[in-house]
Amino acid sequence: MTRYFFITGTDTNIGKTLASCALLQAAIRVGHRAVGYKPVASGSEVTSNGIRNADALALMDTSNVAVEYDQVSPFSFVESTAPHIASDDNGSCIDVHTLSTGLRSLGVLADWVIVEGAGGWFTPLGQDTLYSDWVIAERLPVILVVGIKLGCINHTLLTEVVIRQSGLFLAGWIANHPEMSTHRSQDYIQEIASRLHSPLLGIIPWFSELKQAPLSHCINLSLL
Repeated sequence: MTRYFFITGTDTNIGKTLASCALLQAAIRVGHRAVGYKPVASGSEVTSNGIRNADALALMDTSNVAVEYDQVSPFSFVESTAPHIASDDNGSCIDVHTLSTGLRSLGVLADWVIVEGAGGWFTPLGQDTLYSDWVIAERLPVILVVGIKLGCINHTLLTEVVIRQSGLFLAGWIANHPEMSTHRSQDYIQEIASRLHSPLLGIIPWFSELKQAPLSHCINLSLL
């Protein structure tokens, strides 16, 4: 049976891609066919092959299942802004049915599908749709990535509340260091661990480059 996990964060730019790659590496290390899915991505580049998002490409590079870019990211936008704003500017819409179809197609190819969200839990996909609405409809277990920095305790506890109120299973959380040096980072992690009602799956140190990051050892997959 294929296992699906939705990766959300306490904010944007706090390490969802790094954590998603870490989960993929850990799953592959123990013999799983694992693939990443970044269905909605903003902040991309126009290349000779079309619009390409660095996060989606990182997931492709880490996966051990051969897929095309459009299978990993059906909605990629150039501007680094909220996805629904970027799609409005393009005169298009983010169709949640396409997200679901893509999710199922990847589930046929792999036994682990790591779905990386965009921004935080309440990121809009359209005027009347939040990303979380789709996650709730799909009943996906959630993994929360916490960017360890000032304010993270409050952001983490708030996000946990809304995830649990939605009726979804918060499978665990990952502490990521988005900055080279964070004052009192161990204190923040210990405080969150004592208050959050889900296991700490791993702690990821600061990396200057994603490609330099050996990540599988950072994750305790047995807790999932």
